[in-house]
Amino acid sequence: MYFLPITALIGFIFMFIKSSWVSKQDEGNDKMQVIAQNIAKGAMAFLKAEYKILSIFVLAVAALLVFKGSNEVDSSWVVAVSFIVGALMSGLAGFIGMKVATKANVRTTNAARTSLHKALEVAFSGGAVMGLGVVSLGVFGLSVLFLIYSLFYDINSANGIIKVLNIISGFSLGASSIALFARVGGGIYTKAADVGADLVGKVEAGIPEDHPLNPATIADNVGDNVGDVAGMGADLFESFVGSIIASMVLGAAFFSLAPFSDYPLGAVMLPLALAGVGIIVSIIGTFFVKVKEGGNPQTALNIGEFLSAGIMILVSWFLIQQFLPEAWTYNGKDFTNTGVFIATIVGLLAGLGVGKITEYYTGTGTKPVTSIVKQSVTGPATNIIAGLGVGMMSTAVPILLIAAGIILSFHFAGLYGIAIAAVGMLANTGIQLAVDAYGPISDNAGGIAEMSELPKEVRQRTDKLDAVGNTTAAIGKGFAIASAALTALALFSAFMQQANISSIDISKSYVMAGLLVGGMLPFVFSALAMGAVGRAAMAMIKEVRRQFHDIPELKNALAVMKKYDADMTKASKEDIEIFEAANGKAAYQECVAISTEASIREMILPGLLAIATPVVVGFIGGAEMLGGLLAGVTVAGVLMAIFQSNAGGAWDNAKKMVEEGVEVDGKVLSKGDEAHKATVVGDTVGDPFKDTSGPSLNILLKLMSVVALVIAPSIAVSSVNTMSNEKEVVKEITITDEVPQLSPNQKVEKEVMVEIVNDETTVTIVTNITNDNGEVVTTEEILKGEEAQKFLEEHKSK
Repeated sequence: MYFLPITALIGFIFMFIKSSWVSKQDEGNDKMQVIAQNIAKGAMAFLKAEYKILSIFVLAVAALLVFKGSNEVDSSWVVAVSFIVGALMSGLAGFIGMKVATKANVRTTNAARTSLHKALEVAFSGGAVMGLGVVSLGVFGLSVLFLIYSLFYDINSANGIIKVLNIISGFSLGASSIALFARVGGGIYTKAADVGADLVGKVEAGIPEDHPLNPATIADNVGDNVGDVAGMGADLFESFVGSIIASMVLGAAFFSLAPFSDYPLGAVMLPLALAGVGIIVSIIGTFFVKVKEGGNPQTALNIGEFLSAGIMILVSWFLIQQFLPEAWTYNGKDFTNTGVFIATIVGLLAGLGVGKITEYYTGTGTKPVTSIVKQSVTGPATNIIAGLGVGMMSTAVPILLIAAGIILSFHFAGLYGIAIAAVGMLANTGIQLAVDAYGPISDNAGGIAEMSELPKEVRQRTDKLDAVGNTTAAIGKGFAIASAALTALALFSAFMQQANISSIDISKSYVMAGLLVGGMLPFVFSALAMGAVGRAAMAMIKEVRRQFHDIPELKNALAVMKKYDADMTKASKEDIEIFEAANGKAAYQECVAISTEASIREMILPGLLAIATPVVVGFIGGAEMLGGLLAGVTVAGVLMAIFQSNAGGAWDNAKKMVEEGVEVDGKVLSKGDEAHKATVVGDTVGDPFKDTSGPSLNILLKLMSVVALVIAPSIAVSSVNTMSNEKEVVKEITITDEVPQLSPNQKVEKEVMVEIVNDETTVTIVTNITNDNGEVVTTEEILKGEEAQKFLEEHKSK
């Protein structure tokens, strides 16, 4: 148990070494440094404003949790401490990622002046700090809390371990809450800036992306960090800790089984052990990410990622053998440690599979993206129709992969297997997030190169890194969606266990109502996010247009650029002087302020929707109706997330294909033509899809499941006898009868299920007798009517 914080400390040491190395790299010339400082200031201003609001929210929810925990038998007011620690760790993960990303971007630009290899090394090192920070903080927070709570509660008893896990689930709620606001707020910020910069800068003014004359360009580069670094980090941090806690809760069900007498906490601690070892494996993988000049950065990143996955599979086998008995039986189903190992592999392969399918539907030059390019020739309408079609079709294979993963992991290890599959999928989060965070760092590096007017070969190198970054970002989003689906299902299973629900019957009116409301929520949530981006983008567009119109130097410089079609090499000496007079005249901070204020204001309603809905439904409609709600939001949320993320990614890369020059039916499409304008419109529509509403849905469905898990002890009691005109499971208890023992090793257990249908009581008694040789003999007896009532009275008297 004590080695888990040590693995986190190793991660912290690696982060410090990498961060120090990045800091020592050359920042480049004065102009580059000024631009980088503006980006860093904007990013930190956003975090400061966001965390100020979130601190109020955290304290308010913590106060409610103190009241809730104090009034529950299987919980405690200490759940509020877990919640605050989870929120702090999630916020710290975002802060660390943002800090190192804004350090690495300008250093990547300067490294690109030398070689592609050096630029990749700097960008990936910055991403590695972010990735290892997320997993190290998650493992450290959970393991230290578990060790502290074990000093106050008897974790060697069934009631004690359940109480500790109920308390520690607050950690996941804290992480989920911060993650949702970070994802939604960051997504609104980045897309408001991006849309304003693209529509006014590219389409209306005809200037290149990231041009220093564009007032929104600094806000756009800040947005890459707040959305794709802090937002994605918080997203995967929340998935990471959510899957671990769900597995721990489900593993506690095996605590009292005879085969676990030598492994009392094995099933509970295994998820944390896998996560801790994953830190070490991710560190090893980072050393294999290298590329030579002229090489393919994608190949280098794939080597590190797939090598880590291979090592993790090997290590998982030995860990599972150490933490679990060879075989056991639970609820009449046989389990083996080999089955748990297979479930782990299933999760890992499903995650990689969804990532590769995402790459196919969103990657530059693939058939789906090329089809969007071809349909852009006839204008924006056909471009958007094609993109919507690609996004919808892209849901098929990932859903089948996730469904297969669920079925296989359940087959081999039950509900615990589904949770472990989610842990297996996220075991390599360290390097997965490093690869993902590398993307926005490279994107920023290209922007700084453009604004600093560095030689073309520098921008070509950063563009090469950025193109790979778009693919890694798309894969990361696919990976996040797949992990969200399994994590939500694992949390859902943990909720059912804590709420004493054995099954949910969708033929019941209130369950079906919950299912429909749950299916509706992702659409309402997406509408709120899209509307927020639209309103913020309108404010940004107006501000950029105002500056182009009201600032004389900018207005004159734009006229010169239009005169020479943005090719200033052809400009006269007088026109160059006019152009250079506009340098530094754009009011970048005005645009940064618009994005910051809009994102903070607009993130509150979607966040409250996600947190309040399960609480209201759970306490009014009961545990089963809440179960229906969670099922609906999970199904619709996963589908909507895949559709939106992939459609947005495909539109983005279709635009990039045209900008690089692509031949369609014998005609070369390029920047500035009508097809390019159509792809810019498509990309503008897709931006909030892929960077705001789509990714935020991952957190919506996980957060709602976490909230349900936290309130489960309360509604498990209040749901008894609710709506008794329909079938309802009241409680499930385990008792040990005092019977004549054939030998000291004999054990007799009875599992009793009580059901009420139209005021008629049915008692199902499953008896498990364990003999000297470990063999379990199971019998079932069903009592109805007076027999059932008599049994309950006798049991009550005992």
